[in-house]
Amino acid sequence: MAANWLEKLVSDGAISESQLADAEQMATELGIKTEEALVKLDYVSSSELGALQAAEFGFDFINLDGAEIQPGVIELVPESVAREHLVIPIALDGENLVVAIGDPMNFEVLDKLRFILNREINVAVSPEEAIQTAINRHYGQSETESVDSMLQEFTETQIDFTQTEVTEAETSAEGDEDSAPIIRLVDLVISEAVTMRASDIHIEPFEDRVRVRYRIDGVLVERDSPPRRLLGAVVSRIKIMAKMDIAEKRRPQDGRIKTRADKKEIDLRVSILPTNWGQAVVMRILDRDSIKIGIRNLGFSEDNYRRFQNIIRRPNGIFLVTGPTGSGKTTTLYSALGELNRPDRKIITAEDPVEYMLPGINQVEVRSSIGFTFASIIRAMLRQAPNVILVGEIRDVETAEMAIQASLTGHLVFSTLHTNDAPSSITRLVDMGVQPFLVASSLMAVMAQRLVRVICPKCAEPYDPDPTELEHFSYTEEQISEGNFMRGAGCKHCQHTGYRGRKAVFEMMTMNSTLREMTFRREPSQNLRRQARLLGMKTLVEDAADKVLEGVTTLGEAHRLEKGGH
Repeated sequence: MAANWLEKLVSDGAISESQLADAEQMATELGIKTEEALVKLDYVSSSELGALQAAEFGFDFINLDGAEIQPGVIELVPESVAREHLVIPIALDGENLVVAIGDPMNFEVLDKLRFILNREINVAVSPEEAIQTAINRHYGQSETESVDSMLQEFTETQIDFTQTEVTEAETSAEGDEDSAPIIRLVDLVISEAVTMRASDIHIEPFEDRVRVRYRIDGVLVERDSPPRRLLGAVVSRIKIMAKMDIAEKRRPQDGRIKTRADKKEIDLRVSILPTNWGQAVVMRILDRDSIKIGIRNLGFSEDNYRRFQNIIRRPNGIFLVTGPTGSGKTTTLYSALGELNRPDRKIITAEDPVEYMLPGINQVEVRSSIGFTFASIIRAMLRQAPNVILVGEIRDVETAEMAIQASLTGHLVFSTLHTNDAPSSITRLVDMGVQPFLVASSLMAVMAQRLVRVICPKCAEPYDPDPTELEHFSYTEEQISEGNFMRGAGCKHCQHTGYRGRKAVFEMMTMNSTLREMTFRREPSQNLRRQARLLGMKTLVEDAADKVLEGVTTLGEAHRLEKGGH
């Protein structure tokens, strides 16, 4: 019988025959049931499995999410029995007790219940995790608290968390630090975001609700939101943690938070912006481990890796990394500095702000309010006799000219610029007001980069792409036939997105005599691009397309770059 209903999963198209074979193999190796293995492998959800199992054996399937069970019914089964056998009573049918259980064929547990309770048992089927959640909700929480359960508690409670601001004295009172509900809520939001590998936390107020979103692998994901009445208290708690002025609600504020989450030290850069419906908060999670990635793991092709290594080991000149905010420029430059950071080299950085602390490197923060700008920092740092200089961003002609002067006087200079591709960086510098001969003589190379999502390794599966997907890329017939086209089916490991993590794609333009001559003549960026491609430069889209053939990312991610015109 069991084999029949599992085969029904295959005939219904819920799983493939190979997936069933995988599950049977895992079940044999681990000594578990095949259906448990299917759930562990994320081939099917426990809800789908439970509903099919219930239908096959003639039982009702019960959705316990949010279901409220009468206290009088709960009291009929002791908590110890419910937890030990993972069952929960849900209703009385005359004298019979209806219980929810994960496996309706577990006759041993059902017989034990009949004996303990001295009454007849009727069976309903529900996923085991749903039963566990219902047990925690009705008998008392025993597992680690979650944001969802915390928000449920706030939604149901009648305690009046009004817009009244939380004072510093209240939140730092001795002994109350762990028990104050708002403090626990904010800590849980931060902790959950870190666990889910988010790069940002967005708390946005609207007329009738507060929206909480995490940016995971570059995509915003909405989470359960706190009641609107908690906004003032949540914002005040964040302000206190970031050492901001909690009384100031009319002006934007910036701050930093140092905290622990997921068993590691985490820095958060906090920005607060007053909006029509209240103060919006964005917390940028600065995970120190993310910049220790190493040059080899950034996503370079062999050709680009070799070029990059040659460039960062030159004694002088300017190397520019370009791309929009959030394209991984900082990580790339920090990886380069990490490789160059040796006792025989002095490295100084000028940053706005200093986000990550790098051991062995002199880091200086821009303070425009006192005239301590990028240009003035570069002027001062040259007197410190550095070998390598990192300028956080070239924003104006003064900074650009100072960086060029530093490179011409024997320093290796790294910096970033906001342009869409590598060739347009040259025209951008000239448009700023930098003399073309200075750009031509100092610039070694420009590298544009973007981030593409990586296919989740746990649920990656090969497939044959549709011809309409391939028409945007100039693949040869041989590449298509030999390409390792993959996609993510979606599993718990990747929050059912099919992607986990990101890698960079690059467009590396190395300067040579021809390009320098064209720069000196102020030729447009499309001419520079054409020449760079003749010299072997791969565009961002071409680099992404290569990663598709390798099975690293998907055609959809590469097409997203292509649509952006890059």
